[in-house]
Amino acid sequence: MNWDSIQYSSPKIMGILNVTPDSFYDGGSYTSESTISHRLEEIVSQGADIIDIGAYSSRPGADDVSEDEEFRRLQTVLQIVKRDFPDSLVSIDTFRLSVVKKVFDCFGTCMVNDISGGNFDSEMIAFTAKYNLPYVCMHMQGTPQTMQKNPQYNDVVSDLLAFFEKKIEEADSLKHTHFVIDPGFGFGKTVEQNYQLLNKLDSFTQFGKPILVGVSRKSMIQKVLECTANEALNGTTIVNTIALMKGANILRVHDVKEAKEAVKIVAQL
Repeated sequence: MNWDSIQYSSPKIMGILNVTPDSFYDGGSYTSESTISHRLEEIVSQGADIIDIGAYSSRPGADDVSEDEEFRRLQTVLQIVKRDFPDSLVSIDTFRLSVVKKVFDCFGTCMVNDISGGNFDSEMIAFTAKYNLPYVCMHMQGTPQTMQKNPQYNDVVSDLLAFFEKKIEEADSLKHTHFVIDPGFGFGKTVEQNYQLLNKLDSFTQFGKPILVGVSRKSMIQKVLECTANEALNGTTIVNTIALMKGANILRVHDVKEAKEAVKIVAQL
């Protein structure tokens, strides 16, 4: 499979590999070549369609990381992917255009998964359009350091619809060929706002763009179930199933096997 041939008529699974010391669930788990290789093998063998590599933790209050360090972490993983899993589709979880450019120069086309939706670098959408890089435009209120400090909306669904309408207009004016939208569950939203978005997720299908949902083991599940991230797999599967039924095209997950099973079950409907 390549990016030009990927179709979202059947939902796709994006498996998460965080090479950060402080991600909320798996921080520090994948820091050596052997642990990275093992995690990549797990993601691929369980049937993920996309590998999403994160080298900058975006959990609330996370420490900042230099651009050089972020690229160094990405480079380590991408070299292993290129060597051992050359047919895999890869996404890089970054909001920095300088990092995207380095990855593109060294490794070629990757999906760019931008938590800022182009707001942290005004040239990001134009660059990904110019070089035909698949792009995930996520909504976030504030920054990773501030986003959960009393987020405010007039109406969270209406506000996000207006946000994406503007971003899609920009992308369409640039003839962007592979533009994905992501409501950004947990990024500058309260628990109640997250579930309002989930309940109205089908509203976002009006744009005709693929919708990515990333809820895996997040606090919106932990707080409702009064559990830890380690205990949130069942809740994650439930929320992913609801998202699929409301039009999600990509699930970004830590647990690939269970997400694939959700896709198969929903497909029977």
